[in-house]
Amino acid sequence: MTSSNRALVVGLGVSGIATAIGLRRIGWDPVIVERAPGRRSGGYFVMLFGAGQAAARRLGILDAIPDRSPLGGVTYTIDRAGVRRPGLGSRDLPIPPRTMLRGDVERAAFAALPHDVEIRYTTTPTRIEQDASGAEVTLEHDGGSVTERFDLVVGADGLRSTVRRLVFGPHGEYLHRLGYMIAATVLPGPIGGLSPHEGASLLEPGRAMWIFPFADHPPTVLFSYRTDDVDAEFTGRPAERVRAAYGPQPTGRLLGEALDALDAADGFLFDSVEQPRMDTWSRGRVVLVGDSAWCPGLYSAMGISAGLAGADLLGGMLHRHPGDVPGALRAWEAQLRPHMTYYQVNGVQERYFFTPGNRRQIALRSLLARGLRLPVIGDAMRSLRGGSKPIRERELDIAHAG
Repeated sequence: MTSSNRALVVGLGVSGIATAIGLRRIGWDPVIVERAPGRRSGGYFVMLFGAGQAAARRLGILDAIPDRSPLGGVTYTIDRAGVRRPGLGSRDLPIPPRTMLRGDVERAAFAALPHDVEIRYTTTPTRIEQDASGAEVTLEHDGGSVTERFDLVVGADGLRSTVRRLVFGPHGEYLHRLGYMIAATVLPGPIGGLSPHEGASLLEPGRAMWIFPFADHPPTVLFSYRTDDVDAEFTGRPAERVRAAYGPQPTGRLLGEALDALDAADGFLFDSVEQPRMDTWSRGRVVLVGDSAWCPGLYSAMGISAGLAGADLLGGMLHRHPGDVPGALRAWEAQLRPHMTYYQVNGVQERYFFTPGNRRQIALRSLLARGLRLPVIGDAMRSLRGGSKPIRERELDIAHAG
């Protein structure tokens, strides 16, 4: 590979930056375009499992990603009356992941991006035409446009990908709604009487709220609730829609303070939970990575790890198949697809962990939380869970190409 191989990477998120790092490492010349006027380094609670840690290590960014897991952190379930009971959190997993904010990963990746990689902001692809040897891409910027040729086009532009729409078809053909809404924001500080190292979940049939603490950062809050009409949720102010979803009962202290914080927040996330379902992630010399291709969804907790693994492996496969971009993309997808498919399936299954569907599921969680805190029984339960397929898949280095 030489620098004559030119790639367009659409999207300056974690997957896009990681893809550019991997391409530059094998001698390619990536150009990143981003529709926003600057970096979007915000974000909320994320986990980095073994699959993502291995990819981040090869990309040279792992040491720069902080682990913000609070020392001695504990999670409670708290109802509207303020009653505390043992709860489940990331530290209860057999192999606890690193916990952080999405912006922490983005900053680490951006700092590792070689300085000679060109970045164009407020730039969006409007047309992609390709032949056997390359792709002609029309890019729009500040009302003007230019058409350039690339050897590879990478769509790393998120769940509602412009690249996917231009090359594969409308979003409605691929996006599958799970029937849930999520909202998240950074809290000004601990709320509801929680200490800085304490997390909490408020669980009710079809709706839940989570407080995620950090070692050296204000906590974040996540609201997740079931809906039969996703489109209706996008009408009106997001904070009002969330408040309505948790009514009409009195909120109590913890939920009330969290809703007030969301209402007053300058920045927040409000979106539906969806997954792209695609038979292939590439077409000719165009490939989708990260959420554009396989978004496992928030409930899988594998979005960041999967994005890093896919970006890392893409560079490796292009290096192993010099001069054969379509062949490299086929080999890349063949190695990744079984794992990404599992992440998606697990993301659907785990929706009931984050948002229980009925009171029986809530009661079972309470029994599990109590059992994990018993000296002998807890160790045995962790050992059994450590050998389960969900844990193995999260820790497996799926991007190891050698």
